[in-house]
Amino acid sequence: MERCGEKDGGSACRLTGGCVPEQNQSPCRAKGPGPRSAPCRRAAGRALVTGGAGYLGHRLGRALAARGVSVVLLDLVEPRWDPRDGAVFHRGDVRDYEALFRACEGVDCVFHTASYGMSGPEQLRKEQVESVNVGGTQNVISVCLERQVPRLVYTSTVNVVFAGRPIEDGDEETVPCVPADMQHVDHYSRTKAAAEDLVLTANGLTLTGGGCLRTCVLRPSGIYGPEERRHLHRVMVNVERRLFSFSFGNHDARLNWVHVDNLVMAHILAADGLTVRKGCVASGQTYFINDGESVNLFEWLTPLFEKLGYSRPLIHLPFSLVYSAAVLMECLHVALAPLVDIPLIFTRNEVRNIAVSHTFKIDKARRDLGFSPLKYDLADSVDQYLKTRPSAPPSVAPPTASGPPLPLPLPRALILLVLLVSLTALLCYSGLLSTHTH
Repeated sequence: MERCGEKDGGSACRLTGGCVPEQNQSPCRAKGPGPRSAPCRRAAGRALVTGGAGYLGHRLGRALAARGVSVVLLDLVEPRWDPRDGAVFHRGDVRDYEALFRACEGVDCVFHTASYGMSGPEQLRKEQVESVNVGGTQNVISVCLERQVPRLVYTSTVNVVFAGRPIEDGDEETVPCVPADMQHVDHYSRTKAAAEDLVLTANGLTLTGGGCLRTCVLRPSGIYGPEERRHLHRVMVNVERRLFSFSFGNHDARLNWVHVDNLVMAHILAADGLTVRKGCVASGQTYFINDGESVNLFEWLTPLFEKLGYSRPLIHLPFSLVYSAAVLMECLHVALAPLVDIPLIFTRNEVRNIAVSHTFKIDKARRDLGFSPLKYDLADSVDQYLKTRPSAPPSVAPPTASGPPLPLPLPRALILLVLLVSLTALLCYSGLLSTHTH
């Protein structure tokens, strides 16, 4: 593909975010990639948010609409929250090129937040994770080029640079990618890294009809905040099932978190950083995004334990034992999926994220984007969650809107039995290895 500098002598930034001359546009075709007409427009007038029904996507859409931007929220399911004035919902899949093309009509900036396989059982669904995270991202890039969308902000993850080795105050220069001698143990991190490469490689490509595509990548840490239903809910359910009664790994392991409102702020600043007004400072760049402080997970979750009436975990297990149990539980979950729902307390990737320190500096985002995270307290999010949490007991699985019925959940006693048997088997196996070694 042709890059802007190949014809304009390096003036690509000047073209970014400007008004696309109508005379340079070609007639609209019915299907497939190629030139299609689009009206002349001003940058930031209309934005598409993929994954617009998700926690981050919807909050981002609301914030953009509050700033006077016309927002399109694209997702497979409708948002749980009512779209704000200035935001409309389009049902669609990022893997569907034509659906993306229709949603991008008149769009000046795409925020690609849609992804699959972040946590829990969905991490194990390789084909779906790849098709959404890699295939969907390629579609987004292609539509941006065809629709003459000059700006693309991609939501990645810190996991693209973390593969189990400690990282202390890493930055974009010192930890650019996972070392060649290591591998991701989960499909999500691997595919997000591949999607990052696609997005950064697309930076500077020539848009249909003239102009440049400018891209940047944000690498947030774990997200929390009011109404968050993925991380907080899963931890809370396991606490109430008494399945979160132990800690493991390095006692002093630290990691970063990011409040959703700080992450929304970072996305808006990044989009602004792709404009000529800001000198395209964010063009082709990656940024770690967090609250600017590191925490120990079990200390950080103390408000959650206290408000549920439980004490912090008193039992401490070796990392190798918990990691091995996670490997076994993943295998059991996949093998027995047609019969029963084996709960995944932790996957291998989640065990490493909790037990091994990996912290990152946000100096580059502060310098380039003017990112200045506000201070938030997890206890406030816990309070809000407890007031609005689903009324169904933790052991009752919610019904699905479509598709085949879910496997029956295991009774709590059987869950504990499975875990006990797994740990016992691992201890016996470790003992046999030790005997043979000596």
